[in-house]
Parts: sequence; C-alpha cells; structure tokens
Amino acid sequence: MSFAKIYTRALLGLHAPSVEVEVHLSQGLPSLTIVGLPEAAVRESKDRVRSAIINSGFQFPTKRLTINLAPADLPKDSSRLDLPIALGILIASGQLPEQGTENFEFIGELALDGQLRPISGTLSIAIACQQAGHQLILPEANAQEASQLPNFQVFAAQHLKQVCEHLSQNHLIQQFQPTALKASQHYKFDLADVKGQLRPRRALEIAAAGGHSLLFKGPPGTGKTLLASRLASILPPLNTQENLEVASIYSVANHQHPFGQRPFRAPHHTASAVALVGGGSQPKPGEITLAHKGVLFLDELPEFDRKVLEVLRQPIEAKEIVISRASRQITFPANFQLIAAMNPCPCGYAFNQDNRCQCSAEAIKRYQNRISGPLLDRIDLHIDVPPLHASELQDTQAVEDSATVRERVIQAYQWQMQRQACLNMALSPKQLEQFAPLDGQAALIFEKAQQRLNLSARGYHRILRVARTIADLAQSEHIQTGHLTEALSYRQQNA
Repeated sequence: MSFAKIYTRALLGLHAPSVEVEVHLSQGLPSLTIVGLPEAAVRESKDRVRSAIINSGFQFPTKRLTINLAPADLPKDSSRLDLPIALGILIASGQLPEQGTENFEFIGELALDGQLRPISGTLSIAIACQQAGHQLILPEANAQEASQLPNFQVFAAQHLKQVCEHLSQNHLIQQFQPTALKASQHYKFDLADVKGQLRPRRALEIAAAGGHSLLFKGPPGTGKTLLASRLASILPPLNTQENLEVASIYSVANHQHPFGQRPFRAPHHTASAVALVGGGSQPKPGEITLAHKGVLFLDELPEFDRKVLEVLRQPIEAKEIVISRASRQITFPANFQLIAAMNPCPCGYAFNQDNRCQCSAEAIKRYQNRISGPLLDRIDLHIDVPPLHASELQDTQAVEDSATVRERVIQAYQWQMQRQACLNMALSPKQLEQFAPLDGQAALIFEKAQQRLNLSARGYHRILRVARTIADLAQSEHIQTGHLTEALSYRQQNA
C-alpha cells in the first residue's frame, strides 16, 4: 500500500470544514512535500511528525513522500494536523492497516516523543464531526471539552502509539467518559455591594430583563463601574445550546470561561478596532464575539478612539460581525449586551453641585462629541449616576442581592419566551405592533414625547421595547401609562 487517506478538520472562524489528508509514497530520493495551502505551523509539522514516528517505535519511510491537504483551496493552519499526517504516513508505508479509519476523524499536535498535545477549537471540530456521523480521536487534554456534546463518541489518547494500537486492534481505546459539568452559581460580584443608587439599580434590572443596552453617566466614584460589573450576576444562566455556542467561541479563541455563566468582557479603552470586532490575516474572534450571550462593558466610553466605537454600530443591530478578507469571508456571532460608562466632562465634575468643574463649555462639548449621535441612538437606557451622601455610604441596612433580582429577571425572561420566543430587545417593528400596543392615553403621551425629544424611528421602537420589559417585570399583560413614562424617562438623557 503506497497511498492512504485520513480525515480531519480545519478551522474557518467557528466552522470546521472537512479536510482529507492524502499521503502517497513513490520511488525517488527521500523527501517530504506538503501541498494544499499549508500555513507555517503545518509546513513545520514534517519535523515533528518524523521525530514522533521514530520515537514511537516505527520506521520513517526513506522514499519520496507527497502529502496533499484537500480541498487544495482551503488554507490550513495550526498544528492540529500532526496526528492525521503521521497516521497517513504509517498507513501508506504499510506499518498500519487501512481498515477502520473511514469512520474516524483525527486531530492533535505531536510532541517529538510522540505525546499528543492539546489544540484549540476542539468543540467546533467535535460539532462538525458529529454532524458528519464520525467518531473523533483527539488528545486526552481536549476530551472533556469535546464530550460536552450529547450522544457523541470521543476517544482520548495520550500518545501516537496508543492511536496506532487502536487502529491495529491490539489495544482498543475506550470511549471517554466525561465528568458531569455543573453550571457555576458563584459570582465574583453581587448587587448587594451597591449602596443607594435606586434608580441606576432599577435601570440595571430592566436592562437585564429585556437584553437592553445601557449607558451610565456621572462624576468619578459614584459607582458606575460597580453597577456595570454586577450585571452578569443578575442574568439568567445559559441553557444547553447557549453553553455550546459560548464554549465553541472560547475554544477557538483558546480562552477559559466558567461553564454556565454568561460572559462579561471589559476591554481597555486603548483596544483597537480589530481587538474589538475581531480580524487578522487568519480572522479570530474579537471582544464583541467573546461577549456573545453576555455583556460587553466599555468603561470610560469617550476615551475610546471614535473610529473604534463606530465599528460597533452595525453589530449592535445585526447581532453578528462579518469579517471580509481577499480570500474568504467569515461571520462571527455578536449577540452581546452593551453596557457603557462615562464622565460628563474631561474632569468629570460638570453639572455637579459642588462647582469643582473648571472645564469650559467648549471643552465639555468636544468631550461629549467623541461619541457619535448614531451610536448613542442605539443605546436604550441613559442613566445619570449621582454622587452618594455620607449617610447613604454608612447605611448598613440590607439591600436586595443578585439572587433576588435574578429571580425576577428569569421570570420576565420566561414571559417573553412564551409570548414571542425572543427577548424584547429583539422585537421587530411588526412584532411591536402585536406585542406592545398602546392604549389611547399612552399613545397620545408617546406622540407628544416623540416631538419633544425629537426621537428617531429607531429611538421610538427602542422606547417601546423598554416599556414592554417594564410591563413584564410588573407582570402586566399590557403596557400601562406608567410603564411608558418610566421608559421615556430613561431616554431623556439623549434628548
């Protein structure tokens, strides 16, 4: 046998297209050629594979080796192709039987001694492998991650020799038995830490219940960051499908994330546009994708470069980001909840009663103009966070903790899912007509408010969505006048 074919996977964003590793041995001077658009890490695999085969007790063939990675027009990167390349060489040289490989896919990086090292993107590969009806052999360090998929057979190996013995039927690898993962209920921060600030707390609960975006504005030290960092603790835990989506993203990005908890990402204001939305020559997920199904917190919002902030406008609406390159186009999910915080002026004390602000009107205007009107129009709730008095800071009376608020948020979630199968923030204008109608008095109030606040059509619909969420928290089937006026009060900061 001078030819072998092994199945494996490449990574293209969050997708894992199939790759066939074809190995052919022919007469000629000893050489090894890899074709099929291999990146540097794949081209370097020839040296790792040679040493791993020899150190595993096999012979490296002294013939002309040609390795084709099909399809030839799909770029292949990373060291995950080491294991299938090594197995293809051993089968083509007659040291392993060909039978038994057609139902398996193989991934893994090889050490020089034949040990299998972990790779990134395991969960995306496992999902694609399951859809193809194949079983997966992979490094033991990745087995727990891949076994999160229900009804999927995973075989974990520590060494190249183990895989070879399994294919030779000498010593079969047993199916990996995963450890049951429990959703983490421990949150680093709790809403009970926040003293006073009843109105910002209320806005935070509304934002959590309906998935709305939120902007905190106020002088330094009033608790804007404190409040924002507690949002993740009052959001419902992820369900099974959402867990898989988030885990796939973090697997591709090679990051760790607590199972069951919603992501909370807080990039520094020096972050670039590529860091925020993703990209690179081999596109990787950015912060908005890492915040998928969770929270993206932008502290000191005006300190971000304006061009960086403008890239958020389309993903906020579309809930995904499309990254286009000359050779490919990749779509990453970006269904995140935007929370931002800012000071009212460069020194932070404008409009404060103590008259500490020394900024000119022109300086304040320039500072606030760093954030464009179209971006502000996409933020649902605009909340002032005032300074606290000493009596409020010294108050030791217990306040509601995150668990209590989270129960109300979960109940509002359930109402929305039963009624419309989506959160209120995702309601279309047509759905708003069906699920958020206004009676005569409320409609008249809204008409006057639209004229006074000079609301855009987007702002009009966003206020309706917030009012629908307030009604859900009040367990009201219909939007009452009080629900609408409260929603309007959260929009006046954008007037």
